[in-house]
Amino acid sequence: MSPRTATALILGAALASAGNAARAADAPSFDRPGIAFATGTLPRGAFAWEQGLPDFERDDSGGTRSTTYSANTNLRLGLSDHVELQLATSPFNYLRERDGDGRRSRHGAGDTGVALKIALPSSHDKFSWAVLGSVTAASGDREFSNGATQYSLGTTLGYDFSDAVSGALYFNLDRSDGADTWSWSPSLSYAVNDRVAAYIEAGWSHTDHQPTTTVAGVGLTFMATPAIQLDVSLDAGLDRDSPDLQGGVGVAFYFD
Repeated sequence: MSPRTATALILGAALASAGNAARAADAPSFDRPGIAFATGTLPRGAFAWEQGLPDFERDDSGGTRSTTYSANTNLRLGLSDHVELQLATSPFNYLRERDGDGRRSRHGAGDTGVALKIALPSSHDKFSWAVLGSVTAASGDREFSNGATQYSLGTTLGYDFSDAVSGALYFNLDRSDGADTWSWSPSLSYAVNDRVAAYIEAGWSHTDHQPTTTVAGVGLTFMATPAIQLDVSLDAGLDRDSPDLQGGVGVAFYFD
């Protein structure tokens, strides 16, 4: 099955189920799209499936242009009202390269990780925050694997400036094969109406003994139903060591 066919089938299923989806009284903030994760967690027993249709990354450097498409999948299960379990993987990836020697393509699975997300207490109704700790095993095919087990610990701080405008600040530390990667990202979101929201973001990342990378971009979400979210996002690299473009389209389902 081609990536285009798979995308069409999943989107078709989402739209076909829109009329029959049960209304979620308090649908959660999904973790996609964007660099940061949401500060909200799922209620106990609730489940969310977030799917890239696909996500992509494009880079043109050293005479080689490469584009990677990834069916990034994140499954979330509420363990309590403030704790959730996550399983993240990319079961299908497609890499296309072009250089002076011609064109090549490869496909395969990516790594798989398990995470625990905890929404932390706050005494201010406009402020929220959460932490996410994860372990990702190097289980994917060589072209799509980190090559070593990765340990990550991140936090997102969120603040509601008004009913329509909110901001977030994200920090994360990855450790893999003896090297640390520090990342942080500010973002600002605006709710156009009850179904449409837009955001802008920037992101910085630095790995030991490597150049810092910087990106910035925008995203848009649309609630097809109270339990189904569609999204599109695009970030551009701001220096020569960053990917030229990254982003994607996706869908997220909430089951209460």
